[in-house]
Amino acid sequence: MRITKHGHACVRIEHGGTTVVVDPGMFTDPAALAGADAVLITHEHMDHFEESRLRAALEADPALRVWTNSAVAAQLEGVGQRVTAVGEGDAFEVGGIAVSAHGEWHAEIHPDLPPVKNIGFLFDGRVFHPGDSFTLPPHAVDTLLLPLAAPWSKLAETVDYLREARPRQAVPVHEAVLSPIGVSVYTRLAGPEGLCAGIGLAVLGEGEGIELD
Repeated sequence: MRITKHGHACVRIEHGGTTVVVDPGMFTDPAALAGADAVLITHEHMDHFEESRLRAALEADPALRVWTNSAVAAQLEGVGQRVTAVGEGDAFEVGGIAVSAHGEWHAEIHPDLPPVKNIGFLFDGRVFHPGDSFTLPPHAVDTLLLPLAAPWSKLAETVDYLREARPRQAVPVHEAVLSPIGVSVYTRLAGPEGLCAGIGLAVLGEGEGIELD
């Protein structure tokens, strides 16, 4: 399995000839969708979901499928059977990749803002993308896609989440709100030489990837 970083919260997951793209939002180059078999959207915020780009990708590739929560699915009216709404505990397959959905809500940004639905996705039982939440995977995973910084989090919460999830390694995502200096500060503190001893941290640049055994 290969994981490739594509801007902010977006990753491509490739395994056994199948390609899944997660959260190709406004800060992601649309080219990240090229050749994908499926797109998975954790929630409706523009840094994770850009409707016009996704519709264009669906029009360009009649075989492309989408899995997401009910709120995003409702915004894709007219696409028909190519969009599947899933929620907590649902499971499905994309090619040879087994996927399950976990969680229900986006982390709170502020009490005055209405709650937003959010689901995390677990791939083959070993890679977990929580979207904008601190939802824990159902069991310890090999690789956690770690939301590094956001309007809804602070570093202490990020560190506590990583310690509780206890993956073999974390891949930071959701870092576009930080400067390059900020990324280096956050990753040092959340890394194995900082506050999360024993947990590897694979920091990827745009277009960089890692291979999982």
